[in-house]
Amino acid sequence: MSAPATVAAAQPACPACRAGGSVPLYSLPAIPVQSCILLDTCEEARRFPRSALELMFCGECGFIYNALFDESLVDYASTTEESQHFSDTFNSFARKLVAEIGERYDLVGKQVLEVGCGKGDFLLYLIEHTGCRGLGVDPGYIPERLLSKGGETVPFIRDYFDPRAIAEAPDFVVCRHTLEHIGPVAEFVGDIASTFGKTREVGIFFETPDMRRILEEGAFWDIYYEHCSYFTAGTHARLFEREGMVVEDVHLDYDDQYIIQYARYAEDETRSMVFADELAEIRVLAAAFPAKVREIQEKWRTFLAERKARGNKVAIWGGGSKGVAFLTSTDLTAEVDQVIDINPYKQGKFVPGTGHEVLSPKQLPADPPDVVIVMNPIYVSEIREVLASMDLHPELVAV
Repeated sequence: MSAPATVAAAQPACPACRAGGSVPLYSLPAIPVQSCILLDTCEEARRFPRSALELMFCGECGFIYNALFDESLVDYASTTEESQHFSDTFNSFARKLVAEIGERYDLVGKQVLEVGCGKGDFLLYLIEHTGCRGLGVDPGYIPERLLSKGGETVPFIRDYFDPRAIAEAPDFVVCRHTLEHIGPVAEFVGDIASTFGKTREVGIFFETPDMRRILEEGAFWDIYYEHCSYFTAGTHARLFEREGMVVEDVHLDYDDQYIIQYARYAEDETRSMVFADELAEIRVLAAAFPAKVREIQEKWRTFLAERKARGNKVAIWGGGSKGVAFLTSTDLTAEVDQVIDINPYKQGKFVPGTGHEVLSPKQLPADPPDVVIVMNPIYVSEIREVLASMDLHPELVAV
């Protein structure tokens, strides 16, 4: 993450292309300012600070951003728990990406910088698979959570990203699920580029949630305060080209939820703007988005009302950002009885905004749900297997 910035409430220009004329897209009056924070009591969770969200759409480049985002309200160095690496499904995906990177680049002995490394799992996979050296940067890194197979520690900077703190120019840069947390995105990409050596090419790998899917589905559960910047594949690639990168490949993965982008920095090379045809489509989707969200929210209110009328106990599976957004942006606190998560660090803690306690799947046989809403469809098979192993067979519905 970058160092806290000032409030962006009155931004004069799009943070990605710097054009004026952004228009309002979607707003929420008050949502929790952090959704992956660990809170110790129900009362603390219910009192957790909230703030307004106002998504703006730049018709010039297609970038979407929260104009009211105040990064000083978000403390990534606090007790945050964002890791998805307790899921076999997610781990398989991460290892596939590592293998893919290893096939594209010879990283043996090379210096890899991961900006926004979280708890460090991906960087460790990369070091073990490719033989690279690594440096991770993240204020939420916890040293005792990560050891290599040989027991050695991996070097990390437990702080916000500051290019001045990077002593060795990297040969390869990784940045996964971090750019969406950054308000001044063009400045951030420029800061990363400032760590590069000027006489050689540097490989760049970014992974970021795809906004096009959110627009198409009306996926309101994928909009939350920490995510202040939203990209489609086209807006993502164009940002990097404007900042002097050569985009070599950009595509979707993880059930088309994530943008995967490979780029490189090379001086004095011609760059061509990519995804020129996408912008017109995104304008249409953005215009339809508010009505789509209302439609999907009403669908879920009706679904939950019907299940509660039957006397069903309803759980959501996923105590992270999607679950928090699903509950708090629609005020569905009373309609959901349980929140379940496989991450042991979340279990026993309480959901910001609603006060639900996060339960372990192992607790369910004593108080089984009738309905489980899965907060990410890609995990349905994995969750069904976990439930079946305890002889539980609730109605399983994905968002």
